Amino acid sequence: MAQETVLPNATGASPLMPRYDQIFPTLTPGEIDRLRPYGTIRHYEDRDTLFETGEASCGLFVILAGHVAITQRDGLGHVVPIVEEGPGQFLAEVGQLSGRPALVDGRALGAVDVLLIPPDHLRRLLIGEADLGERITRALILRRVNLIQSGAGGPVLVGPATSNSILRLQNFLTRNGLPHHVLDPSADPEAGDVVARYAPAAEDLPLAIFADGTVIRQATEEAIAAKLGMIASGARDRIYDVAIVGAGPAGLATAVYAASEGLSVLVFDERAYGGQAGASARIENYLGFPTGIAGQALTGRAYVQAQKFGAEMMIPCPVKSLDCTNASSTFALVIDDGAPVCARSVVVATGARYRRPDIPPLATFEGRGVWYWASPIEAQLCAGQDVILVGGGNSAGQAAVFLSGHVKSVKMMIRGDDLADSMSRYLIDRIAAASNIQLMRRTEIIGLSGQPEAWLERVRWREGRDGAETEADIRNVFLFIGADPATGWLAGCDVTIDKAGFILTGETPAKTGASPLQSSMPGVFAVGDVRSGSVKRVGGAIGEGAQVVAAIHRYLADHPMTPMAQESALAMRESRPEP
Repeated sequence: MAQETVLPNATGASPLMPRYDQIFPTLTPGEIDRLRPYGTIRHYEDRDTLFETGEASCGLFVILAGHVAITQRDGLGHVVPIVEEGPGQFLAEVGQLSGRPALVDGRALGAVDVLLIPPDHLRRLLIGEADLGERITRALILRRVNLIQSGAGGPVLVGPATSNSILRLQNFLTRNGLPHHVLDPSADPEAGDVVARYAPAAEDLPLAIFADGTVIRQATEEAIAAKLGMIASGARDRIYDVAIVGAGPAGLATAVYAASEGLSVLVFDERAYGGQAGASARIENYLGFPTGIAGQALTGRAYVQAQKFGAEMMIPCPVKSLDCTNASSTFALVIDDGAPVCARSVVVATGARYRRPDIPPLATFEGRGVWYWASPIEAQLCAGQDVILVGGGNSAGQAAVFLSGHVKSVKMMIRGDDLADSMSRYLIDRIAAASNIQLMRRTEIIGLSGQPEAWLERVRWREGRDGAETEADIRNVFLFIGADPATGWLAGCDVTIDKAGFILTGETPAKTGASPLQSSMPGVFAVGDVRSGSVKRVGGAIGEGAQVVAAIHRYLADHPMTPMAQESALAMRESRPEP
């Protein structure tokens, strides 16, 4: 049985955390009166549970009378107090915008009366009450940030801290803005006891342990996502105005603008929101952020903003194929072996993936020293070491600058003679000013070595016009070279691509009223890096995501959803068995 600590009354006390007043604001009686039309009154007796970690939350609770203790709890029986909230304060975090499971416990301390605002009414409130909505939204976001920093409410990952599987799960949860923490059996006695009980065989690791006591052996991203309720339910029960495939900057921009203009929106991504931009340590040339902003912070705000306007999320959820059989009325997005999800229009925002060069044996060391992104997780792993970074684009430049603050040195390898053709000037200057970044021109990696199923140990490269070869002890290589578009799932649908696989747009006959962002298939649009000829910049992707919404409106107006079309779409959906 977990040992609980009774929280001292923090209401009115000196704040023990930065920005306390923004995280736990107190509403005035007049402000509460403005919220009353959005909710209903509920009463709780002493020690009653208002919400529980891992269980679907009812929405936002505004305390009218009494006090509520908020505690964090993990699957190992630890219960830690966070705060006690009283009259005028509210209980929720960003997960309540979409009805996600609670990440903390809330328990009544004495009799409590609350105004309960369910998720759909909460979204209406945030839009309808602009000034209050701003304060509430800021508090919800900051609360999630604090939960991430403490690891509260998320799974406990148990396994070697440097193992490929643990690092993969950490990156997945971090990119999705979900709290978690890691216990290494070699360093933590409690983790050793857990492993002895639940994972006597090495192949049982990693473990993921949840607040309700559930233990998942050989934990995967899919299993954790299912347990955390990350994928929106009920998506197959309706026909959306627009389905967006890809939750990078372009897809999120489309979701924000489309949902804010009243369209029903469903967003898919196979792994996490943010795309390549979400993995950027710092973006300094995006309008409005003179000191720069982390890619995770920028795209995380867009993710919350889209949900605020009612966009639904299916993340992680890869789209396997697009069925255009009934394209004159609806499209079917096949996501598994069951019934498809139907939408009247589709925006492809799947972006492009960094290429995997032909370096033997590259695949052996992916996740064991070979990386395609540079987050704080990887930076911590290679702290104080010499690392290699390959690539000459903006993402490579941002990664090099970021890593230079953590590692001994960065050997930055490019095939050409200069960075000016592919990188912004401010990054070139930043790289030149960093004493521990060595720019190596006309250089390429030709070999990797290390023990099988173990960490990368040595790297061999060819440098300069004379082709001199060098080998050195390097345990971490970061690859940011070129990009291949993620368009394979469109095979079989009449969407024209160029020789490199990027989607051609704006070539449909004028009589269809096509947009410059519409593909050869009317109703299917492409934005961001996946579009042939697009500007490979965050600002360009966001601009296209906003621009395409006007074209979607025109297309939907020209293709109204008649009862016959709706019946056809439903028949197509029901023709496949449920999974």
